[in-house]
Amino acid sequence: MKYTSEEIANILNGTIEGESSKTVSSIAKIEEGKKGDLCFLSNTKYTPYIYTTKASVVIVNKNLTLDKKVDCTLIRVEDAYIAFSKLLELYNKMTLPQSGISDKSDISKSAKIGKNCYIGPFVFIGENVIIEDNTFVFPHSFIGNNVTIGKRTTIFSGVKIYNNCKIGIDNIIHAGAVIGADGFGFAPNSEGNYNKIQQIGNVVTKEFVEIGSNTTIDRATIGSTLIKKGAKLDNQIQIGHNVVIGENTVIAGLVGIAGSTKIGDNCMIGGSTGIAGHLMIGNNVRVAGHTGVGSNIKDGETIQGPYAFNQKEFLRSYIIFKKLPKMYDTLNKIEKTLLK
Repeated sequence: MKYTSEEIANILNGTIEGESSKTVSSIAKIEEGKKGDLCFLSNTKYTPYIYTTKASVVIVNKNLTLDKKVDCTLIRVEDAYIAFSKLLELYNKMTLPQSGISDKSDISKSAKIGKNCYIGPFVFIGENVIIEDNTFVFPHSFIGNNVTIGKRTTIFSGVKIYNNCKIGIDNIIHAGAVIGADGFGFAPNSEGNYNKIQQIGNVVTKEFVEIGSNTTIDRATIGSTLIKKGAKLDNQIQIGHNVVIGENTVIAGLVGIAGSTKIGDNCMIGGSTGIAGHLMIGNNVRVAGHTGVGSNIKDGETIQGPYAFNQKEFLRSYIIFKKLPKMYDTLNKIEKTLLK
């Protein structure tokens, strides 16, 4: 990457303060910036570094007020963090491989591959697969029969997508994710064993979904396990059969969601949370990390705790819980006094 400050300002629709011809070829944190680096400043905690950084160009918010002169060129934008993220996205796209199909891949004759796609070595693509334009499938991935993958989607190395699943446009699926494996369904029989319940559904992801490394999403028993538009899933998440994840819901790592639970839109679920099956989680719900969710949650609730309830009530209860040893000692003293 090599851009002038003027070119960057044009990309971001920003305003330049300083030399418009300064060139950057790398990206760095503002506290570590050196000549040729592009940095950003959005958190006021890091403002002192604007006066000491050696970076050539720094992206800042329009409303940033400076106490003294700075050596770097500034590009002022509405939101420096969002603007910088756009540049990172551009940079990331530049590092992706060029389009082309490796002769070491195994592609069914009935599969349809769109324009400007990249299919890496040792990729398997099954019968009747449709891969739309500008999609990347990295090496050692498995794409089962009748799978559809939308435009501009990136499938990183070692991803497994089982038969009949539908992946939306502009998805990102990170290395090692498994999409569409059997749901965990077994029925006890009269002999004390378990009969496997066949899972004949699929997984559907809508547009702009991101799925982290080694996350597993089970296919539905009947119908679809559904990940809606804009949902973001961290690494090592387990999503059971027939689960629905709402639009723009964000789920941190190590979360487990049991089958048939429905999670609403714009929710935030903290890491290491466990959510029982057949529940209804409302819209705009916040779940703190390490929470156990065993009952339905209404819209807008914030919950916390191993047996989840309202976060404010939990914090009040936790303060009391920490005082229990002293309260117990006091109670014993009162009891001894009364028994004299």
